[in-house]
Amino acid sequence: MTRPKAVIIGPPGSGKTTIGTYLAERLSVAFRDTDADVEVVAGKPVGEIFIDDGEARFRDLEREAVRAALEEHEGVLALGGGAILDEGTQALLAEHTVVYLEVGLSDAIKRVGLASARPLLVLNPRSQMRKLMEERRPVYERLATIAVATDGREPGVIVEEIIRELF
Repeated sequence: MTRPKAVIIGPPGSGKTTIGTYLAERLSVAFRDTDADVEVVAGKPVGEIFIDDGEARFRDLEREAVRAALEEHEGVLALGGGAILDEGTQALLAEHTVVYLEVGLSDAIKRVGLASARPLLVLNPRSQMRKLMEERRPVYERLATIAVATDGREPGVIVEEIIRELF
């Protein structure tokens, strides 16, 4: 069975793409992001999928992208922040090494920016982000094989901690 070396999860602004890319480079493997896979299939950015087709359609595309990537990808895989909400995805992740990037609200907001095109943060971004993080935290924690704090830390330090935990 093909397996990613690590599956990166965490809320928006936790650094999944940044850390995942750097980790893949350090491990000399490919990096893959399921949000990018969804965009390729849909032919448009995630934000437009939410607007044009709705969150339910996005989640369907995301579920399939995650399933395919977990089967096919041998490198480092980053999942969209909400991918872990799907029970089928949670079951699939139980068979993998899952790295949860923990981030506090203030760091996440700094990284995401309040004027970003993130569809779930449209109305009151700070309040929405807090709610989203509180709702998802128990799921991230339950799925995690490795949990790494990211607040105020450089990507290289975070990646070295992950590598120590992996091996």
